Amino acid sequence: MKALVVESSSTMRSVLRRILSMRGFEVAEADNGRQALDVLHAMGKADLVLVDWDLQQINSLEFITRLRQETAHDTMVIMLAAVEPGMRELHGALIAGANDYLLKPFTSLQIDEKLTQAGLTWQ
Repeated sequence: MKALVVESSSTMRSVLRRILSMRGFEVAEADNGRQALDVLHAMGKADLVLVDWDLQQINSLEFITRLRQETAHDTMVIMLAAVEPGMRELHGALIAGANDYLLKPFTSLQIDEKLTQAGLTWQ
């Protein structure tokens, strides 16, 4: 399975890469929305995309909208937010195509729960 981690913090990208790699994912990374689209085009379809709420160059809502326009609609997209998004923001993310969200800081168990809910199982 393939995952794309779109996160401005190199530390957070490293943590997520480790968690997902341990679960059998081939992980690609990007630190902004524009780079994420380029990486996504290069890698082809991703099974999972974890995307930071606060992206640079292309914001998270625009990134998700473009991801959904350009790729298969069965990719699991989880927003990562440092603070709980308000209802308007969360509604916008869901309309753009996000499937779910996680609040930072989160645990590997919380990621496991989201993956299990999405049917993305590992050995």
